[in-house]
Amino acid sequence: MSVTRRTVFFVSDQTGVTAETMGHSLLTQFDGQEFRPVTLPFISNIDKAREAVRKIDATAAEEGTRPIVFSTLVQEDVREVVKRAQGLFLDFFDAFLGPLENELSVKSTHATGRAHGMSDLVAYTTRINATNFAVANDDGAGARDYQHADVILVGVSRSGKTPTCLYMALQYGIFAANYPLTEDDLESERLPQVLAPHLRKIYGLTIRPDRLQQIRNERRPDSRYSSAQQVQYEVRAAESLFARHGVGCVNTTESSVEEIASRILDKMGLERRVRP
Repeated sequence: MSVTRRTVFFVSDQTGVTAETMGHSLLTQFDGQEFRPVTLPFISNIDKAREAVRKIDATAAEEGTRPIVFSTLVQEDVREVVKRAQGLFLDFFDAFLGPLENELSVKSTHATGRAHGMSDLVAYTTRINATNFAVANDDGAGARDYQHADVILVGVSRSGKTPTCLYMALQYGIFAANYPLTEDDLESERLPQVLAPHLRKIYGLTIRPDRLQQIRNERRPDSRYSSAQQVQYEVRAAESLFARHGVGCVNTTESSVEEIASRILDKMGLERRVRP
């Protein structure tokens, strides 16, 4: 199957995060397609909408195919301008607000900024505190404040611990720390002493050796750290350690950070502190 390439615009009157998240979720369903993402944030008035249309139309003319446009524009006049662009216009508010208004018998406010605003100060503060905690307790360095952690992710270097911790902090308000298993830890076949009192909070990350070697080789090419023999040993020893101590484990090789975080929270019985 030949791979075709299409430009995809994410147009929003705010940061564009919602349009990106929902749009990417839909695009993953199409194999054999390559997408070039372009985010146009803060399209909040007619002039900015017209500039967005010029960019979309220029891309359509240059590439010879109309771009795909995912929109979360709330203001109707701004949305009507962008609709006239030479692209496939897919609007999430058009798709869902109308049916919701009919079902609830209430007109929506069409107010911008509600999805990612500061209306819930407690939730915002929780996200910030959780993120600061994840950074301070990253890779076993710094604070090592495992007593206040909701979960401690353990795995070999480059198995996905840091991005998963940060995602759980930002999206769920979960206080997540992580600890990298060193060669000394693996050779001892015991949990590191600093982790032993917190066994119930520990969750393991593993990864397929060939994928780990690829990741490490991008970081330190042609080194012992990225050699096939070393990564195979570390992955095998880490999985053996998890099994010996009854530590749950998820394979990160073909899973997105969203999937990894969701599985960990489900297995650990953790409830999110903040809502999207």
